[in-house]
Amino acid sequence: MKQERNDIRNIAIIAHVDHGKTTLVDELLKQSGVFRAGQEVQERVMDSNDIERERGITILSKNTAVYYKDTKINIIDTPGHADFGGEVERVLKMVDGVILVVDAFEGAMPQTKFVLMKALDLDLPVIVCVNKIDRPEARPAEVVDEVLELFMDLDASDEQLDCPFLFASAKEGYAVRAIGDTPKDMTPLFETILHDIPAPTGDPDANTQVLISTIDYNEYVGRIGIGKVDNGCLKINQDAVVVNAHEPDKMQKVRISKLYEFDGLDKVDVTEAGIGSIVAVSGIADIHIGDTICAPEAPEAIPFQKISDPTISMNFMVNDSPFAGQEGKFVTSRHLRARLFRELNTDVSLRVEETESPDSYKVSGRGELHLSVLIENMRREGYEFAVSKAEVLYRFDENKKRLEPMETAYVDVPDEFTGAVIEKLSMRKGELRNMTPITGGYTRMEFYIPSRGLIGYRGEFLTDTKGNGIINTIFAGYEPYKGDIAYRKQGSLIAFETGETVAYGLFSAQDRGTLFLGPGERVYAGMVVGSSSRQEDIELNVCKKKHLTNTRSSSADEALTLVPPRILSLEQALDFIDTDELLEVTPESLRIRKRILDPTLRKRANINRSR
Repeated sequence: MKQERNDIRNIAIIAHVDHGKTTLVDELLKQSGVFRAGQEVQERVMDSNDIERERGITILSKNTAVYYKDTKINIIDTPGHADFGGEVERVLKMVDGVILVVDAFEGAMPQTKFVLMKALDLDLPVIVCVNKIDRPEARPAEVVDEVLELFMDLDASDEQLDCPFLFASAKEGYAVRAIGDTPKDMTPLFETILHDIPAPTGDPDANTQVLISTIDYNEYVGRIGIGKVDNGCLKINQDAVVVNAHEPDKMQKVRISKLYEFDGLDKVDVTEAGIGSIVAVSGIADIHIGDTICAPEAPEAIPFQKISDPTISMNFMVNDSPFAGQEGKFVTSRHLRARLFRELNTDVSLRVEETESPDSYKVSGRGELHLSVLIENMRREGYEFAVSKAEVLYRFDENKKRLEPMETAYVDVPDEFTGAVIEKLSMRKGELRNMTPITGGYTRMEFYIPSRGLIGYRGEFLTDTKGNGIINTIFAGYEPYKGDIAYRKQGSLIAFETGETVAYGLFSAQDRGTLFLGPGERVYAGMVVGSSSRQEDIELNVCKKKHLTNTRSSSADEALTLVPPRILSLEQALDFIDTDELLEVTPESLRIRKRILDPTLRKRANINRSR
């Protein structure tokens, strides 16, 4: 018989990127006494990965637990970026309610809609937390109306519409029930969680059922499955079977050797866990997301929604440039293959496929950011490899007609830049669907655009809006192919010979376009050293030295003035490369190069392509 377990609450914190989820979790941890008095605690303590801390985004969902009035509150901090939406979809199966965090200035944004839709589909109760009410330009009353409109747009039931609203400043560490209330601490939020989020239910006397919703990975213990005990209980040394709703033939016998629960930021060993507990299980070698751990006498899989398919792909290949193997620790195809397939242990939205070449792998993900984070992680670990330009993944309908992924792009820009943005996105097959003024001299525009139209656009967008624009995208489905798009108007400046760049050679080259490197840097023939001011590629000798003569002119000793080079970040380099170019990635350098380094063979290939 189903029972409630009143000493536990399981919640997920969901929101659009940068609306303050992780900071809110920080405060809940601090105010519940997880940290010792006087303990030094870094900001956004849940963002444990270096890249998460540098970019200020959450990439992987994280589990933690706090105690309030003898109730254990399991909290899952989820990513807000659309590229990591696969993480959000899964963890909602573990919880009994969500806290929707909305910025008091920005209001309901595209990802707010996406994560709320997922929560409402699963009939989860929602607590709305309007965050950052201490911002000078905050407009909490309007934001409440926007959120209620969003609930109605998503066909929320009357019970879901009747959800509690709280107003908070996660940074200042307080939440209040009404705007005029005196701010103290997070008590109103804790109380609302206990009152409005239902306790988990299950049958403690039934056979064991634990649905695995997240996978962690540890070098020492291997894969760790994280999920909620739906029925029965899970014990150490218990015999069990692993089954999967999407794989009817799967029936794997296992033994539970290690069992943990979450306490603050730590995993704590436990001997058994009852209904409603969120547990981590290690020792099952090939456990996957969507698997159900069951009692052997009654194996019954819990249904689990399929993870959304990737929309974009790149080829990762062994670096074969003249500088190959000089800067990386892991350089062979065996190293590359092992690392990419290891990533599948934790990232379920990723696909890795072998190609006809043993040195190249097709890697597909949910967006450019998704793949660039993988590239950055790999180069930090010492891997050296090359990647191709990102391409979208097409589908075909029953009439063999090509379909391509489409996105809804929401663009917030200062009013004076709207013309430039509309012009650029229209050239990339974007269709302006909506345009509304928002406070502070900004305009919000909604575009319907092919995913490939956004490849390489973010860098241009920041330039066009002088860094003041915000662009957010969300996958919108598949549509018939919209026609060809010209990605780049400029050609590349290509090094003519291998050597070291010299100020004299660079000085004569800088009139031809924008250079990506300064003097004293190693280059090889076929390497891209800059962006041309014309449409075609130009080959240059940037290693050219000045010939010495025995006569001196009056200006011979004047210093050459070089324009500072444009140093590209990883994202900018991925945006810049064209379909006939590769990005060489090493722990120390990023180099753009032509696929075919030999100029004669390259010209021949171009002629054949244009026929």
